[in-house]
Amino acid sequence: MTDEAELKTVIIQWLKAIRDEDHVGIRADHDPDILMFDVPPSFSSRGLDAYMATWETFFAWQAKPVQFDLHDIVITAGENLAFATATGQCCDLSSGEKVDLEFRLTMGFRRHDGRWWIVREHHSLPAVS
Repeated sequence: MTDEAELKTVIIQWLKAIRDEDHVGIRADHDPDILMFDVPPSFSSRGLDAYMATWETFFAWQAKPVQFDLHDIVITAGENLAFATATGQCCDLSSGEKVDLEFRLTMGFRRHDGRWWIVREHHSLPAVS
């Protein structure tokens, strides 16, 4: 399997885990020192426990079943480092109203012990003028 195919598999498994609210699956391929820049405050988290706490907030604000989809995934892989970019959609209920959100995602990966680990995530919303 090519590096790009392996990375795509990691991403697809992570997406399925999010939609299933499977906490074990969400954290499965993340480095213990994951750094994430996120949309809601506190805007960043470092470490797997802090990263997983952000998903509690996310799930509390989601209509069920959870919507979290990516498209236009582009993967660039080197020998031990890789990144993926994508655009996505989810649904936010934090205001009390259903709001469909388009977001951007960048993921950074590092190969360690023969497998790819997610070491960075950056979720963002397009600026509104």
